[in-house]
Amino acid sequence: MVKLARSVPWYLVIPPITALVLLGTWHRELGVFALVVVAAALIAAVLTAVHHAEVVAHRVGEPFGTLILAVAVTVIEVGLIIMLMTSAGEGPSSLARDTVFSAIMIVCNGVMGLCLLLGALRHGEVEFRVEGVTAAVATLSAVATLALVLPTFTTSSPGPTFTGVQLAFDGIASLVLYGSFVFIQTGRHRQYFLPLEPGSRVESDGEHGPGPTTRATAISLGLLFLCLVVVVGLAKSAAPAIEHAVVAAGAPRAVVGVAIALLVLAPETVAAVRAARRNEIQTSFNLALGSALASIGLTIPVLALASIWLQNTLVLGLSPKDMVLLALTIVVTTLTVAPGRATLMQGAVHLTLFGVFLFLSLVP
Repeated sequence: MVKLARSVPWYLVIPPITALVLLGTWHRELGVFALVVVAAALIAAVLTAVHHAEVVAHRVGEPFGTLILAVAVTVIEVGLIIMLMTSAGEGPSSLARDTVFSAIMIVCNGVMGLCLLLGALRHGEVEFRVEGVTAAVATLSAVATLALVLPTFTTSSPGPTFTGVQLAFDGIASLVLYGSFVFIQTGRHRQYFLPLEPGSRVESDGEHGPGPTTRATAISLGLLFLCLVVVVGLAKSAAPAIEHAVVAAGAPRAVVGVAIALLVLAPETVAAVRAARRNEIQTSFNLALGSALASIGLTIPVLALASIWLQNTLVLGLSPKDMVLLALTIVVTTLTVAPGRATLMQGAVHLTLFGVFLFLSLVP
Protein backbone atom coordinates (compact mmCIF):
# COMPACT_ATOMS: atom_id res chain seq x y z
CA MET A 1 0.00 0.00 0.00
CA VAL A 2 2.83 2.39 0.86
CA LYS A 3 4.61 1.53 -2.35
CA LEU A 4 1.44 2.17 -4.36
CA ALA A 5 0.91 5.55 -2.69
CA ARG A 6 4.47 6.58 -3.42
CA SER A 7 4.09 5.61 -7.07
CA VAL A 8 1.09 7.90 -7.67
CA PRO A 9 2.29 11.23 -9.17
CA TRP A 10 1.47 14.41 -7.30
CA TYR A 11 -0.50 15.85 -10.21
CA LEU A 12 -2.98 12.96 -9.96
CA VAL A 13 -3.32 13.13 -6.17
CA ILE A 14 -3.80 16.87 -5.72
CA PRO A 15 -7.05 17.39 -7.73
CA PRO A 16 -9.22 15.01 -5.64
CA ILE A 17 -7.66 16.28 -2.39
CA THR A 18 -8.41 19.90 -3.25
CA ALA A 19 -11.93 18.90 -4.30
CA LEU A 20 -12.46 17.39 -0.85
CA VAL A 21 -11.20 20.61 0.74
CA LEU A 22 -13.74 22.55 -1.33
CA LEU A 23 -16.59 20.26 -0.25
CA GLY A 24 -15.54 20.53 3.39
CA THR A 25 -15.37 24.34 3.45
CA TRP A 26 -18.18 25.34 1.10
CA HIS A 27 -20.54 27.92 2.67
CA ARG A 28 -18.78 27.75 6.03
CA GLU A 29 -17.12 30.45 8.06
CA LEU A 30 -13.36 29.88 7.98
CA GLY A 31 -11.14 30.03 11.04
CA VAL A 32 -7.40 30.64 10.86
CA PHE A 33 -6.48 26.97 10.37
CA ALA A 34 -9.22 26.40 7.79
CA LEU A 35 -8.13 29.51 5.90
CA VAL A 36 -4.53 28.27 5.76
CA VAL A 37 -5.75 24.92 4.41
CA VAL A 38 -7.95 26.63 1.80
CA ALA A 39 -5.07 28.92 0.72
CA ALA A 40 -2.70 25.95 0.36
CA ALA A 41 -5.32 24.00 -1.58
CA LEU A 42 -5.99 27.01 -3.82
CA ILE A 43 -2.31 27.42 -4.71
CA ALA A 44 -1.93 23.67 -5.26
CA ALA A 45 -5.01 23.59 -7.52
CA VAL A 46 -3.71 26.49 -9.63
CA LEU A 47 -0.28 24.88 -10.07
CA THR A 48 -1.84 21.52 -10.89
CA ALA A 49 -4.31 23.04 -13.35
CA VAL A 50 -1.54 24.66 -15.35
CA HIS A 51 0.51 21.43 -15.22
CA HIS A 52 -2.34 19.53 -16.85
CA ALA A 53 -2.81 22.36 -19.34
CA GLU A 54 0.88 21.95 -20.21
CA VAL A 55 0.36 18.23 -20.81
CA VAL A 56 -2.50 18.94 -23.21
CA ALA A 57 -0.48 21.74 -24.79
CA HIS A 58 2.51 19.42 -25.33
CA ARG A 59 0.21 17.01 -27.12
CA VAL A 60 -1.22 19.54 -29.58
CA GLY A 61 2.11 21.34 -30.16
CA GLU A 62 3.00 24.99 -30.79
CA PRO A 63 1.50 27.53 -31.03
CA PHE A 64 -1.75 25.84 -29.96
CA GLY A 65 -0.09 24.74 -26.73
CA THR A 66 0.60 28.21 -25.43
CA LEU A 67 -2.94 29.22 -26.43
CA ILE A 68 -4.39 26.45 -24.24
CA LEU A 69 -2.23 27.57 -21.32
CA ALA A 70 -3.31 31.18 -21.74
CA VAL A 71 -7.01 30.30 -21.86
CA ALA A 72 -6.73 28.03 -18.81
CA VAL A 73 -5.03 30.76 -16.79
CA THR A 74 -7.64 33.31 -17.91
CA VAL A 75 -10.48 31.06 -16.76
CA ILE A 76 -8.85 30.94 -13.33
CA GLU A 77 -8.35 34.71 -13.30
CA VAL A 78 -11.92 35.52 -14.31
CA GLY A 79 -13.28 33.07 -11.75
CA LEU A 80 -11.25 34.67 -8.97
CA ILE A 81 -12.30 38.20 -9.99
CA ILE A 82 -16.01 37.39 -10.15
CA MET A 83 -15.99 35.48 -6.87
CA LEU A 84 -14.21 38.30 -5.04
CA MET A 85 -16.48 40.93 -6.58
CA THR A 86 -19.68 39.14 -5.62
CA SER A 87 -18.42 38.66 -2.06
CA ALA A 88 -17.72 42.40 -1.72
CA GLY A 89 -21.36 43.37 -2.19
CA GLU A 90 -22.73 46.31 -4.17
CA GLY A 91 -20.83 49.42 -5.21
CA PRO A 92 -17.88 50.38 -7.44
CA SER A 93 -15.18 47.76 -7.88
CA SER A 94 -11.69 48.29 -9.30
CA LEU A 95 -10.63 44.66 -8.80
CA ALA A 96 -10.88 43.75 -12.49
CA ARG A 97 -8.84 46.80 -13.50
CA ASP A 98 -6.20 46.15 -10.83
CA THR A 99 -5.87 42.47 -11.78
CA VAL A 100 -5.66 43.03 -15.54
CA PHE A 101 -3.20 45.92 -15.16
CA SER A 102 -1.09 43.84 -12.76
CA ALA A 103 -1.06 40.95 -15.24
CA ILE A 104 0.26 43.23 -17.98
CA MET A 105 2.97 44.66 -15.71
CA ILE A 106 3.97 41.23 -14.44
CA VAL A 107 4.15 39.72 -17.93
CA CYS A 108 5.75 42.57 -19.89
CA ASN A 109 8.24 43.55 -17.18
CA GLY A 110 8.60 40.69 -14.70
CA VAL A 111 8.31 37.57 -16.87
CA MET A 112 9.87 38.98 -20.03
CA GLY A 113 12.65 40.65 -18.03
CA LEU A 114 13.48 37.47 -16.14
CA CYS A 115 13.47 35.38 -19.33
CA LEU A 116 15.71 37.85 -21.14
CA LEU A 117 18.11 38.12 -18.21
CA LEU A 118 18.47 34.38 -17.58
CA GLY A 119 18.56 33.54 -21.28
CA ALA A 120 21.23 36.15 -22.02
CA LEU A 121 23.32 35.18 -19.00
CA ARG A 122 23.41 31.59 -20.23
CA HIS A 123 23.60 32.13 -24.00
CA GLY A 124 25.01 35.65 -24.41
CA GLU A 125 22.31 36.91 -26.79
CA VAL A 126 18.78 35.61 -27.33
CA GLU A 127 16.88 35.78 -30.60
CA PHE A 128 13.25 35.37 -31.60
CA ARG A 129 10.87 35.88 -34.50
CA VAL A 130 10.21 39.60 -34.61
CA GLU A 131 7.08 39.21 -36.78
CA GLY A 132 5.15 37.25 -34.16
CA VAL A 133 6.34 39.11 -31.08
CA THR A 134 5.65 42.58 -32.51
CA ALA A 135 2.16 41.46 -33.56
CA ALA A 136 1.48 40.39 -29.98
CA VAL A 137 2.84 43.64 -28.52
CA ALA A 138 0.80 45.76 -30.96
CA THR A 139 -2.41 43.88 -30.12
CA LEU A 140 -1.73 44.06 -26.40
CA SER A 141 -1.07 47.81 -26.59
CA ALA A 142 -4.34 48.44 -28.42
CA VAL A 143 -6.48 46.27 -26.13
CA ALA A 144 -4.90 47.68 -22.96
CA THR A 145 -5.41 51.27 -24.06
CA LEU A 146 -9.04 50.70 -25.04
CA ALA A 147 -9.91 48.90 -21.80
CA LEU A 148 -7.77 50.66 -19.19
CA VAL A 149 -6.99 54.18 -20.46
CA LEU A 150 -10.02 55.24 -22.48
CA PRO A 151 -12.54 54.95 -19.57
CA THR A 152 -10.67 57.72 -17.75
CA PHE A 153 -11.45 60.19 -20.55
CA THR A 154 -15.00 59.26 -21.57
CA THR A 155 -17.74 61.64 -20.44
CA SER A 156 -20.96 59.63 -20.71
CA SER A 157 -20.60 58.26 -17.17
CA PRO A 158 -19.02 59.78 -14.06
CA GLY A 159 -15.57 58.63 -13.00
CA PRO A 160 -13.23 56.24 -14.82
CA THR A 161 -16.06 53.98 -15.96
CA PHE A 162 -17.90 52.93 -19.11
CA THR A 163 -21.63 53.06 -19.64
CA GLY A 164 -23.32 49.74 -20.38
CA VAL A 165 -23.21 50.37 -24.12
CA GLN A 166 -19.57 51.48 -24.01
CA LEU A 167 -18.59 48.43 -21.95
CA ALA A 168 -20.33 46.12 -24.40
CA PHE A 169 -18.59 47.80 -27.34
CA ASP A 170 -15.22 47.58 -25.62
CA GLY A 171 -15.82 43.91 -24.85
CA ILE A 172 -16.61 43.21 -28.50
CA ALA A 173 -13.57 45.19 -29.67
CA SER A 174 -11.31 43.30 -27.25
CA LEU A 175 -12.73 39.97 -28.41
CA VAL A 176 -12.27 40.90 -32.08
CA LEU A 177 -8.65 41.92 -31.54
CA TYR A 178 -7.85 38.79 -29.52
CA GLY A 179 -9.67 36.58 -32.02
CA SER A 180 -7.74 38.14 -34.90
CA PHE A 181 -4.46 37.53 -33.09
CA VAL A 182 -5.37 33.89 -32.41
CA PHE A 183 -6.32 33.49 -36.08
CA ILE A 184 -2.91 34.58 -37.34
CA GLN A 185 -1.13 32.71 -34.53
CA THR A 186 -2.76 29.37 -35.25
CA GLY A 187 -3.62 29.72 -38.93
CA ARG A 188 -2.44 31.99 -41.69
CA HIS A 189 0.84 33.13 -40.10
CA ARG A 190 1.51 30.31 -37.68
CA GLN A 191 5.17 30.19 -38.75
CA TYR A 192 5.76 33.58 -37.10
CA PHE A 193 5.19 32.02 -33.67
CA LEU A 194 7.08 28.74 -34.03
CA PRO A 195 10.37 28.31 -32.15
CA LEU A 196 13.42 28.95 -34.28
CA GLU A 197 14.80 25.78 -35.81
CA PRO A 198 17.89 24.27 -34.19
CA GLY A 199 20.94 25.11 -36.24
CA SER A 200 19.50 28.34 -37.68
CA ARG A 201 19.83 31.36 -35.40
CA VAL A 202 19.10 29.69 -32.06
CA GLU A 203 20.23 26.36 -30.79
CA SER A 204 18.02 24.15 -28.60
CA ASP A 205 19.49 21.69 -26.13
CA GLY A 206 16.64 19.27 -26.63
CA GLU A 207 15.22 19.09 -23.14
CA HIS A 208 11.80 18.18 -24.46
CA GLY A 209 10.62 14.71 -23.53
CA PRO A 210 8.38 12.47 -25.64
CA GLY A 211 4.82 13.68 -26.10
CA PRO A 212 2.08 12.35 -23.80
CA THR A 213 -0.11 9.47 -24.92
CA THR A 214 -3.76 9.92 -25.88
CA ARG A 215 -4.85 8.37 -22.57
CA ALA A 216 -2.59 10.65 -20.53
CA THR A 217 -3.86 13.67 -22.45
CA ALA A 218 -7.50 12.70 -21.82
CA ILE A 219 -6.82 12.26 -18.09
CA SER A 220 -5.08 15.63 -17.92
CA LEU A 221 -7.98 17.30 -19.73
CA GLY A 222 -10.48 15.92 -17.21
CA LEU A 223 -8.33 16.87 -14.22
CA LEU A 224 -7.79 20.33 -15.71
CA PHE A 225 -11.55 20.99 -15.67
CA LEU A 226 -11.77 19.65 -12.11
CA CYS A 227 -8.97 21.95 -10.95
CA LEU A 228 -10.60 24.98 -12.58
CA VAL A 229 -13.86 24.28 -10.74
CA VAL A 230 -11.97 23.83 -7.47
CA VAL A 231 -10.03 27.09 -7.92
CA VAL A 232 -13.19 29.13 -8.46
CA GLY A 233 -14.94 27.45 -5.52
CA LEU A 234 -12.04 27.90 -3.11
CA ALA A 235 -11.69 31.54 -4.15
CA LYS A 236 -15.33 32.06 -3.26
CA SER A 237 -14.72 30.48 0.18
CA ALA A 238 -11.59 32.53 0.89
CA ALA A 239 -12.80 35.85 -0.55
CA PRO A 240 -14.14 37.42 2.68
CA ALA A 241 -10.96 36.56 4.61
CA ILE A 242 -8.75 38.00 1.85
CA GLU A 243 -10.62 41.30 1.84
CA HIS A 244 -10.50 41.49 5.64
CA ALA A 245 -6.74 40.78 5.72
CA VAL A 246 -5.99 43.57 3.23
CA VAL A 247 -8.07 46.07 5.20
CA ALA A 248 -6.53 44.99 8.52
CA ALA A 249 -3.00 45.36 7.12
CA GLY A 250 -3.77 48.87 5.87
CA ALA A 251 -2.56 47.96 2.38
CA PRO A 252 -4.02 49.55 -0.77
CA ARG A 253 -6.91 47.54 -2.22
CA ALA A 254 -4.97 47.25 -5.48
CA VAL A 255 -2.74 44.72 -3.70
CA VAL A 256 -5.55 42.16 -4.04
CA GLY A 257 -5.36 42.46 -7.83
CA VAL A 258 -1.57 42.14 -7.74
CA ALA A 259 -1.87 39.00 -5.59
CA ILE A 260 -4.40 37.40 -7.95
CA ALA A 261 -2.23 38.12 -11.00
CA LEU A 262 0.91 36.80 -9.30
CA LEU A 263 -0.91 33.63 -8.27
CA VAL A 264 -2.38 32.74 -11.65
CA LEU A 265 0.76 33.69 -13.61
CA ALA A 266 3.27 31.88 -11.38
CA PRO A 267 3.13 28.50 -13.18
CA GLU A 268 3.40 30.08 -16.63
CA THR A 269 6.34 32.13 -15.38
CA VAL A 270 8.12 28.91 -14.46
CA ALA A 271 7.38 27.43 -17.91
CA ALA A 272 8.59 30.59 -19.67
CA VAL A 273 11.82 30.68 -17.64
CA ARG A 274 12.51 27.02 -18.43
CA ALA A 275 12.10 27.75 -22.13
CA ALA A 276 14.44 30.75 -21.87
CA ARG A 277 17.12 28.62 -20.23
CA ARG A 278 16.81 26.21 -23.18
CA ASN A 279 17.44 29.18 -25.50
CA GLU A 280 13.83 29.02 -26.73
CA ILE A 281 12.93 32.64 -26.09
CA GLN A 282 10.22 32.53 -28.76
CA THR A 283 8.30 30.01 -26.66
CA SER A 284 8.87 32.19 -23.59
CA PHE A 285 7.38 35.20 -25.36
CA ASN A 286 4.49 33.13 -26.71
CA LEU A 287 3.66 32.11 -23.15
CA ALA A 288 4.14 35.55 -21.61
CA LEU A 289 2.48 37.77 -24.19
CA GLY A 290 -0.22 35.18 -24.90
CA SER A 291 -1.14 35.20 -21.21
CA ALA A 292 -1.31 38.99 -21.09
CA LEU A 293 -3.44 39.12 -24.24
CA ALA A 294 -5.81 36.45 -22.98
CA SER A 295 -5.93 38.13 -19.57
CA ILE A 296 -7.37 41.33 -21.01
CA GLY A 297 -8.78 40.19 -24.35
CA LEU A 298 -10.98 37.53 -22.74
CA THR A 299 -11.46 38.95 -19.24
CA ILE A 300 -13.04 42.23 -20.38
CA PRO A 301 -15.69 40.56 -22.63
CA VAL A 302 -16.58 38.06 -19.91
CA LEU A 303 -16.88 40.78 -17.29
CA ALA A 304 -18.94 42.89 -19.69
CA LEU A 305 -21.35 39.98 -19.98
CA ALA A 306 -21.24 39.26 -16.25
CA SER A 307 -22.01 42.92 -15.45
CA ILE A 308 -25.61 42.20 -16.48
CA TRP A 309 -26.17 40.39 -13.17
CA LEU A 310 -23.27 41.70 -11.09
CA GLN A 311 -24.25 44.41 -8.62
CA ASN A 312 -20.93 46.23 -8.99
CA THR A 313 -19.94 49.17 -11.14
CA LEU A 314 -16.74 48.28 -12.98
CA VAL A 315 -14.05 50.91 -12.47
CA LEU A 316 -11.71 50.37 -15.42
CA GLY A 317 -9.81 53.62 -15.98
CA LEU A 318 -6.26 53.80 -14.64
CA SER A 319 -4.89 56.57 -12.46
CA PRO A 320 -2.36 58.98 -14.02
CA LYS A 321 0.49 57.16 -12.23
CA ASP A 322 -0.54 53.80 -13.67
CA MET A 323 -1.07 55.28 -17.15
CA VAL A 324 2.52 56.53 -17.09
CA LEU A 325 3.74 53.06 -16.08
CA LEU A 326 1.64 51.43 -18.83
CA ALA A 327 2.90 53.86 -21.49
CA LEU A 328 6.51 53.39 -20.39
CA THR A 329 6.11 49.61 -20.44
CA ILE A 330 4.65 49.64 -23.96
CA VAL A 331 7.46 51.86 -25.28
CA VAL A 332 10.23 49.81 -23.64
CA THR A 333 8.68 46.50 -24.73
CA THR A 334 8.39 47.74 -28.31
CA LEU A 335 12.04 48.83 -28.36
CA THR A 336 13.08 45.49 -26.85
CA VAL A 337 11.37 43.26 -29.42
CA ALA A 338 11.84 45.40 -32.54
CA PRO A 339 15.40 44.16 -33.38
CA GLY A 340 14.51 40.46 -32.98
CA ARG A 341 17.36 39.93 -30.51
CA ALA A 342 18.16 41.10 -26.99
CA THR A 343 20.84 41.00 -24.30
CA LEU A 344 20.81 41.07 -20.52
CA MET A 345 20.60 44.90 -20.66
CA GLN A 346 16.99 44.72 -21.84
CA GLY A 347 16.27 42.16 -19.15
CA ALA A 348 17.64 44.47 -16.47
CA VAL A 349 15.50 47.38 -17.73
CA HIS A 350 12.30 45.34 -17.65
CA LEU A 351 13.02 43.93 -14.19
CA THR A 352 13.70 47.43 -12.87
CA LEU A 353 10.31 48.60 -14.17
CA PHE A 354 8.73 45.57 -12.51
CA GLY A 355 10.33 46.55 -9.21
CA VAL A 356 8.97 50.08 -9.61
CA PHE A 357 5.48 48.70 -10.22
CA LEU A 358 5.58 46.51 -7.10
CA PHE A 359 6.92 49.36 -4.94
CA LEU A 360 4.30 51.84 -6.12
CA SER A 361 1.56 49.23 -5.59
CA LEU A 362 2.47 49.11 -1.90
CA VAL A 363 3.42 52.78 -1.56
CA PRO A 364 1.18 54.65 -4.03
